[in-house]
Amino acid sequence: MLTPLPRSYQRLACWLLLLFPASVAAQQRPLEFRLTFDRAVSEKPFTGRVYVMLFKQDVKELRSGPSWIGTDPFFALDVKDWQPDRPLVLGAKALGFPVATDKVAKATYSIQAVMDFNRGDRSFSTSEGNGYSRTVRRELDGATTGTVELRIDQVYKAKPFVETERVKLVDMESKLLTAFHGRSTRLRAGVVLPRSYATEPRRRYPVVYEIPGFGGRHYGAHGAAERDATNVAGVEMIYVVLDPDCRLGHHVFADSANNGPCGRALIEELIPHIESKYRGIGTAQARFVTGHSSGGWSSLWLQVTYPDSFNGVWSTSPDPVDFRDFQRIDLTKPDANMFLDAKGDRRPIARAGGKAILFYRPFSDMEEVMGHGGQLASFEAVFSARGKDGRPRKLWDRATGAIDAEVAKSWDRYNIRIVFESNWKTLGPKLAGKLHIWTGGEDTFYLEGAVKLLKESLQRLGSDADVAIFPGRTHGLRDKVILDRIARQMAERYRLTRPRTE
Repeated sequence: MLTPLPRSYQRLACWLLLLFPASVAAQQRPLEFRLTFDRAVSEKPFTGRVYVMLFKQDVKELRSGPSWIGTDPFFALDVKDWQPDRPLVLGAKALGFPVATDKVAKATYSIQAVMDFNRGDRSFSTSEGNGYSRTVRRELDGATTGTVELRIDQVYKAKPFVETERVKLVDMESKLLTAFHGRSTRLRAGVVLPRSYATEPRRRYPVVYEIPGFGGRHYGAHGAAERDATNVAGVEMIYVVLDPDCRLGHHVFADSANNGPCGRALIEELIPHIESKYRGIGTAQARFVTGHSSGGWSSLWLQVTYPDSFNGVWSTSPDPVDFRDFQRIDLTKPDANMFLDAKGDRRPIARAGGKAILFYRPFSDMEEVMGHGGQLASFEAVFSARGKDGRPRKLWDRATGAIDAEVAKSWDRYNIRIVFESNWKTLGPKLAGKLHIWTGGEDTFYLEGAVKLLKESLQRLGSDADVAIFPGRTHGLRDKVILDRIARQMAERYRLTRPRTE
């Protein structure tokens, strides 16, 4: 037989039973983040956007932002005059994608906090001078975790561009862009020198300019050197990888109301500087341009806008070149909607294996939390006028997806098909033999439709443009076979058209 507990112990046990549920409830509060920042990050009060990013993957280094596909939760809060060492709570009322903080699924996450000082780079996270926290790895549950403490005490330093004997950095202030933005704005490029450059000091070379796709930068010059890009089918050329990165995304080297005179800055400032410093021949016959994706659109735009400055373009998988098929959206229709098609079905923005894997509505929602530097908003930054609020005018309503017909019409000046059709009498002769536009027949981002429409238009105009759609190929078109084909055609064009004095 068990001995009964004394009455004093029985009373204590009752009290514990009564108190225990309350203590559990006190611990099980919705997830929130309590942030502070160190004076080493900023001695002044901070005004701007603060982020917390979660990653199920065990990550150590600061991430540049969310993944487009399978996006882990991240959150943002706009703050004003936030003081060093003063706690700031980021909770369920903050912006969040794909869920709010209190809806985070129970799992183990890597947690990173960021202060975006918004100094001109695309990424809200991995931009020079931003503040961030050390990564914390722990289990979270949106409904019960309660407060997570994070201290922002690190300052992000951009990775250095490592120069070698043949790979050089060009980093110069643009007078044109500095005047436009009212702050120092720089142009950057990675320059790969031919193998004979050091041993033939009087020799001058033709130059290839490559524009990377969205998120790509001039660091790609190292990869170009590894694949010996300066050997262009037997012709030695200087190979330049440009940096198209800007605060609002990818400026595509187009002059715009929001990004400024990026095209003029390239043509009037950066190219002359590079070709003077590194012994480029310095004539249009010895200058070529190429690019992929957003860089594909950019390279084509440069050739069309500055037909006398380049001797040929090789544009692969370009962003929409005809806005009647803007990734399957006809922007010319007055009732067009970004989120839903005519049947009311969700519009996809990306596919894999013939199956939609990404849709416009969540992608748009994700970019709203990002604040700047998103792919879709990048189009608005280039193509739209500046609104009364100082921001690019919005093409679509973020809540409904309805497209603003007036804004869509204003985009015509950047609709490459319309540019061709409106100016063919003068453009046609200048572009003979120069146009090469290639894309996959099953482009991941549905870009082949616009290329098909452009091909039909150019054929009606009597153009000799080489517009090719490769059946079954996806967005990743730029493999060795394609690069070799570009090199052969580029070398042939150079040999055919170069002056005998070169």
